[in-house]
Amino acid sequence: MENEKVKYLTDMINDMDIKDKLRLAICIIQSKWYGLIYNTKENYEKFDIMLKDIDEEYRTTLINFGKYKLVMFAMAKLMEMETTDQNKVALYLFNNINLEK
Repeated sequence: MENEKVKYLTDMINDMDIKDKLRLAICIIQSKWYGLIYNTKENYEKFDIMLKDIDEEYRTTLINFGKYKLVMFAMAKLMEMETTDQNKVALYLFNNINLEK
């Protein structure tokens, strides 16, 4: 059952454009409830710079991530998972973004 949730989210990530992937990564890193085991400060800075380079709205205004329905849906699905599965999805997302760089 849990592997199906991980696969569902990784498939969803594959279908996202780079802006949504970066928004999701930033949301994950900024979440207090998320048990992320990776270097979050370094990753946040890298993803923040990447998103600022490609998204003028993110660069110039305060963003309400709630208006990005796909990102919020993915975050809700992540909340349903165990910490190990959350970290699997986060690692997949971070590596997927690095490949698109």
